[in-house]
Amino acid sequence: AGMDAQTRAANQDDFLMERADVIVATIAFGMGIDKPDVRYVIHYDIPKSLEGYYQETGRAGRDGGEGHCLTFYSYKDIQIGKLLLLETVSYAESSMCRRKTLLHYFGEEYPEENCGCCDNCLHPKPKIDAQASLRMALEALRDLGDKFKADYLASVLVGKNTALIKSY
Repeated sequence: AGMDAQTRAANQDDFLMERADVIVATIAFGMGIDKPDVRYVIHYDIPKSLEGYYQETGRAGRDGGEGHCLTFYSYKDIQIGKLLLLETVSYAESSMCRRKTLLHYFGEEYPEENCGCCDNCLHPKPKIDAQASLRMALEALRDLGDKFKADYLASVLVGKNTALIKSY
């Protein structure tokens, strides 16, 4: 990433023609390398999905020879992955103007209230008064304390009668 096209192509050619034994690449660049006798794939951080990991590690040993894959990661990498996924879910479930949201995400401001083009602007979701429901949820959370996860709280609020709820 960041190399000019000529330098990038020359590096890839050197690797493919075995004038270079090692190549360091971004995921996108690495996925374009079609060399059957790669022996090692080393990830400097955790792949974004199991499918991605499978695809990326599949670069090693395509000729039937031995292939080794090594992944370095930290718990922080996993947390960042979760946050990125939650941001995407939040965007998908949002009722705000999608254009305004995306521009804000990338550090730009959209001065209009809405774009008039996205699904949320063309077909606004109905607004509801959730004050009573929110008060009930907060009171239940206060009464339950912090020893239960969110799904337990949700089950209590909708009146589920699970074994766990019965035991407490």
